Parts: sequence; structure tokens; C-alpha cells
Amino acid sequence: MSEVLDLFRLDGKNALVTGASRGLGAAMAVALAQAGANVALHGSREVPQPVQERIRAAGRKAAVVIGDLQDVQTAPRLVEEAVGALGSIDILINNAGMIRRAPAVEYPMADWASVLQTNLTSVFQLCQAAGARMLAQGSGKIINIASLLTFQGGVFVPAYSAAKGAVGQLTKALANEWSSKGINVNAIAPGYMATDNTEALRNDAVRSRQILERIPAGRWGAADDLAGAAIFLASRASDYVHGHVLVVDGGWLAR
Repeated sequence: MSEVLDLFRLDGKNALVTGASRGLGAAMAVALAQAGANVALHGSREVPQPVQERIRAAGRKAAVVIGDLQDVQTAPRLVEEAVGALGSIDILINNAGMIRRAPAVEYPMADWASVLQTNLTSVFQLCQAAGARMLAQGSGKIINIASLLTFQGGVFVPAYSAAKGAVGQLTKALANEWSSKGINVNAIAPGYMATDNTEALRNDAVRSRQILERIPAGRWGAADDLAGAAIFLASRASDYVHGHVLVVDGGWLAR
């Protein structure tokens, strides 16, 4: 049994997790560290000390890289800084994202541009920059964070839906190119998670009830619910998994 469990170990690996200052990103970053990886934590403005300390408490290095992914110059720099701090990049989790809500007919083009840059273009930029490093070393794991709206349309979030649909296709496109080169590109599609992005939904009594009624598990997801999926896709246990979008949704899509 110990040999099987060893497939999930990340000892000696170096990871970059974007949007790691809180929520899903922080939870996945801590999980990687607990599995053995050193982690570069990205935040748009800061990464709270408690998040950094949880990485160090696992006996791993914690580096901090700061930058606004709405700036097209940020993504390549983050990869360079992560490599500079840790020595290499073996794992990339593209978690950073934003959401802007408005009816489609009224949707501001400024919001459209911001959401597409942060949720899609910067994802490609990070994959491109990290992928170049991984191709040179002949190995790597890239995990993009998709969404239920990779599969469904959503309401009042046209830019978010468009970006997350594209993230699913980008994941498959990169897997087609890089699978034979030792790089795994996959995605995780979280369901309705209790995060800042869903605060408005959770505070809407009617909408929250409707959502919970559809989730077979009967609850909103917690950040820690992504830990196992992240470790699996970052580890040797997933070496023959390519271009897959792993749904972690409490059964929502099965309903």
C-alpha cells in the first residue's frame, strides 16, 4: 500500500499557484505543501502571512509573487520569479480569476475585457511561460481551474462563462501538443463553492435554496474539497491522465 500512496507524493517538486491568497487557491497550495511540494504563492496585492505559515508548517518553502493578471506583462514575470525563488517549476495551478455580473444586453465592455484577460488570456500566458520550462526539462503538471460554466451557460455572467468554456478547450488543446513531451495538462471544474465569488449567491435566500436543492451532496463545497483532486493531478498518480476536466461539484452535473 505504501508504494501506491507514494504515487501521490510531491517531494522535491516546485509549484506556482495563482490566486493563492485565500479560498480555493490557498487550500490547494497548502495541500501541495502537505504532499511535499515547495510553493510560490501568487496574490494580486499580497499573500497573508497565515497562508505562508501553513506552507512552512508543512516543512516546505513558501515564496510570494505579486502581480495583477489584468496586466499582460504579469504572467510571464510570475513564472520567472517563481523559478528564481524555488529553482524550477514542476506544477502550475491556474486558479486566479474574477467575475462580473450584469445582464448580457447591459454588460460593460470594460468588464468583458477584464474578465477575459484575467480568466483566459493570462491562463494561456502562464501555461505558455511555464510550459516552455517544462518542455525543456521533459516533465510538468499544469492544472487549470475551470468551472461548471465550462459546461453550462450561467445567468448574468457572459464573460465568465465564455472564459471558462475556453479554459476547458485550451486545456485539451495544450494536452494534445504536450502529452508526448512529458507534460500533463488537465483542469478541475469546481461546483458551487463557498468562496468570495459566490457570496452574492449565498446571500440570496431564494437562489441559495435553489442551488442547494439541486446539489445531491446537499451542501456548498468547501475549499478543502479540491485538495485531493489537486494532489492527484499534480502527482505521478495522474501520469496517464491528459486533457481531462475533473468535476468536483457534489453531484451537480449528474442531477
